[in-house]
Amino acid sequence: MPPSSEAFMDIPLTLTLSFGILVMIIALAVAARRLLGVRFGAIRTALAAFMAFSLAGPLLSPVMMSFASTAEKDDPGIGPLWVMVLAVMCVVLIPMVILVVAEALVPPGSIPGPIEFARSLRGRISRARRYSQITRIAFRHGLGPYLRGRGARLDDRSGRVRLARALRGALEDGGVTFVKLGQVLSTRRDLLPAEFVDELGKLQDHVAPAPWEQIEQVLVAELGGPVDEIFAEFTRRPLAAASIAQAYTARLHTGESVVVKVQRPAIRVVVAQDLDIVARLAHTLETRTRWGRALGLRDLAEGFAVAIREELDFRIESGNMAAVAVADSGGGTVTYPSPYAELCTERVLVMQRLTGGPLSGATREQGPELARTLLDCLLRQILLEGVFHADPHPGNIMLLTDGTLGLLDFGSVGRLDASVRAALQRFLIAMNRQDPLGVTDALLDVVPRPEEIDDAALERAMGQFMARHLAPGTGSMLMFTDLFRIVTEYGLSIPPEVAAVFRALATLEGTLVTLAPGFNLIDEARTFAGDYLAEQLDTTSVKDAVTHEIATLLPMLRRLPRRIERIASAAEHGRFSMNVRLLADERDRRFITGLLHQVLLTVLGATAGLMGVVLLGTDGGPRVIPGVISLYELIGFNLLVISSILVLRVLIGVFRRDRAA
Repeated sequence: MPPSSEAFMDIPLTLTLSFGILVMIIALAVAARRLLGVRFGAIRTALAAFMAFSLAGPLLSPVMMSFASTAEKDDPGIGPLWVMVLAVMCVVLIPMVILVVAEALVPPGSIPGPIEFARSLRGRISRARRYSQITRIAFRHGLGPYLRGRGARLDDRSGRVRLARALRGALEDGGVTFVKLGQVLSTRRDLLPAEFVDELGKLQDHVAPAPWEQIEQVLVAELGGPVDEIFAEFTRRPLAAASIAQAYTARLHTGESVVVKVQRPAIRVVVAQDLDIVARLAHTLETRTRWGRALGLRDLAEGFAVAIREELDFRIESGNMAAVAVADSGGGTVTYPSPYAELCTERVLVMQRLTGGPLSGATREQGPELARTLLDCLLRQILLEGVFHADPHPGNIMLLTDGTLGLLDFGSVGRLDASVRAALQRFLIAMNRQDPLGVTDALLDVVPRPEEIDDAALERAMGQFMARHLAPGTGSMLMFTDLFRIVTEYGLSIPPEVAAVFRALATLEGTLVTLAPGFNLIDEARTFAGDYLAEQLDTTSVKDAVTHEIATLLPMLRRLPRRIERIASAAEHGRFSMNVRLLADERDRRFITGLLHQVLLTVLGATAGLMGVVLLGTDGGPRVIPGVISLYELIGFNLLVISSILVLRVLIGVFRRDRAA
């Protein structure tokens, strides 16, 4: 049946009405955003305007009905026009209220958009699967009751040891990220009891090697050609296999023997997923627990993530290797493998092969001298050079065929600036002199100083610490545990770079004891302080330092007499004055201006609201619409609308500022 002419006539009318509705919605959105003075997303503003337009009819119908009683009476004049203006203002208030409420309850960015949600859906499913896998591992190792908060009390040492073993087993089964996390935690004696530190220190990341076919794909993709073309010889059997990479021996076309470190396939996906889980868990614990906030778990998790990502980029390790070798001032007592930069990529590292065996092959006679050499090397790296190996465990140290030591695996390297090195030097020199005041001052230069601290009590604690560990006949056992306990007890937070120093020294202590049983780390460190750091104070060094400081101060010293003369002359003649500019910083001016703006809007909004309430409660006055509304009531309603607009503008500013902070 053909469409009727009436249907065709309705199409222009429908299009006109639709266009008119669209124009009104856009006008509402623009008006609401301009009155609030804040930019909103287009979708959020459009939804608020559409809801306001939908609610406008029910809200305005009582007003329109009030005019029906005056339709057949005398001409009411311009009264209805003013009432309509008031009604339109009330309609504009609706999207403003909706936007302010949405800002408070659902801030921008808290809910992902449809495209972001679709992109993240796959990641959420994968993360949920990984959560389930980690939970099963934890329950299999007996950690389920502790996850529910119903675990047995850990008052006795045997209970702590059992829990520490269960935790170590769970972390080992959890994969590379959790193994690395356990290794990092094993160095934080300020966070964990000694039983957990000892048990987590046994974590190893040796795993079954990946098939050669998968490793070959990585090599070809990274080096840009077949393995047999890049290398003259390449042994397909791995020299060592760890959770992140596998090492192979090879020979270059130029004849050099090299070690090729190849990253495991798809390891980045697993690590990224696990780091996301660790970050979310740290955020939850810091938000919901007091101890999480005190420890700053989010910052710890972020630092851990940065360290892991650096280990996944072998170009960083190649640069670390070269930096440590360049900074070495020890005369070649310890050998570092040289990288072949032209063959090093993000997932492949080619370096010089050192010939030797494990550190355990050292004889009893070699042990003390090798331990002294290793300690001397690390202390020089930390205190003098500022670039140091942060993980000197026995697996990263080789006993070379010539009887010297070789240092391997530079994925974890610490860096210290000159000020931190100077503070650590003062700390070691004061420890050598057993000076509690000097040790305390140097410690407060190394770590951020809290706002409130009992300096005298901290000085006494450091004095007791030195009496316990530095007195004749005492050893170094639990030294770092006691030092971390003091740091934690007095609310001193250790910066990541300083924590890396303590972690390296704690790891080195275990390595030295394994290499030379009975080796006293403290006595040897004090000897280092007397030998090496004293060289920084010899006549030549002091002369050079004084000359440098005088050269820096000389321009100021030349101008100083003239300036003193001007000040004295101005004071003598009564012209001495001081010019101080308040709010000279632009940020301060913006803050004060914004604060005054908010206060002014609040006062004006409150005043308008009170005046509106007073006028609404006032009887009499001329009638704008006879029998419907008086002039006082009309002005009162307008003032209430103005008050609402000002209050909403203040609220949106408060919500935005809180979120930015």
